[in-house]
Amino acid sequence: MSQRVGDQPRARRRRTRKPIALAIPPGVRLRISPASFWKLCRANRDLRLERTSRGELIVMPPAGADTGSRNAGITAQLWNWNQRTGLGVVFDSSAGFTLPNTAIRGPDATWLAKERWEALPQEEREKFSHVCPDFVVELRSKSDEKKILRDKMREYIAQGVRLAWLIDPRTATVEISRPGRTVEILKQPPTLSGEDVLPGFVLDLKGILFD
Repeated sequence: MSQRVGDQPRARRRRTRKPIALAIPPGVRLRISPASFWKLCRANRDLRLERTSRGELIVMPPAGADTGSRNAGITAQLWNWNQRTGLGVVFDSSAGFTLPNTAIRGPDATWLAKERWEALPQEEREKFSHVCPDFVVELRSKSDEKKILRDKMREYIAQGVRLAWLIDPRTATVEISRPGRTVEILKQPPTLSGEDVLPGFVLDLKGILFD
């Protein structure tokens, strides 16, 4: 079959479409399945994403340099303590966990007891593990709404977390959540104790809660 000069196969004439950003206004909820959420996260490794128990997608902005520095201080102290004791495994904010209610959360710092981690199959460790952490920390940044963080703390405890800290440098306060107990609020404490969940761990809050 002859082809006239200038003719091109249809596939070659298609223009390459450039990706565009999607702005999600406040109040708009996008729902996604756990399997699709995993694929979305793998395709967008630089984004911080979470999934609620209702399947709603949450896109969180990257932390500012100040918040990132404070959060690194929390993770470093927790990791150093765990290296000495060997009691568990420490995770930073890039790790995600599938809670019993199907929410997929990525706390700013997380700790899981060694025996519970070792009980997980290898394939579970490589994804958003279906396990509720023993200990979590949320560090409030300037873009975080306090109510949303408090809701997350209640969810953590309801799903099995044994100790949870909400650290808020903006108000110089720490809210400590424990199962079956009223939330304890401390004003500018110099340190925090890991209690019986993290025996011997003491978090120095200088440079984290206050400068």
